[in-house]
Amino acid sequence: MTLTTVTRTYLEMTSPAELRPAATPSPTPKLERVAHCSVALFRFLYKEVGRVYQWTERSRWSDEEISTYLADPAVSIWILSFQGIPAGYFELKQETDGAVEIAYFGLLGSYIGRGWGKYLLTQAVEAAWKLGANRVWLHTSTLDHPAALPNYLKRGFRAIRTEVYHIAGKRAGG
Repeated sequence: MTLTTVTRTYLEMTSPAELRPAATPSPTPKLERVAHCSVALFRFLYKEVGRVYQWTERSRWSDEEISTYLADPAVSIWILSFQGIPAGYFELKQETDGAVEIAYFGLLGSYIGRGWGKYLLTQAVEAAWKLGANRVWLHTSTLDHPAALPNYLKRGFRAIRTEVYHIAGKRAGG
């Protein structure tokens, strides 16, 4: 069995002034909060965005677990679309201590490379602050797209902790 070493990096912002926004792309994709995300849409976004990055945890969730999760008022799903087609999404999770986690974030494969990840991250951070966050945080790993960590740092996040772990199998993703 092959083991792959993975480094997970936790990042945060503690003030809206720390955000270094990306330029709005042209053409500009549409961003909207999904008022009532269906289980099918949730599964689609998670599967398609996470396909090459080994996102597997939530694929084991039952429909009931997903429905319960989506019914939590602390959870919000936002979809980036272009010409009516989903291009990416982010998920915000408000925590009891006032922090907001960008729990999931990413683009579908055919939309990578357009600069939309920078724009989507800017929008995610702005949405988190509008929820009244006292801190916005997320984590990424070496399994994610190679531009993920540089994007987070360029937008103003700072690394606060790293951890190393091992997974079985071949490394996927960028």
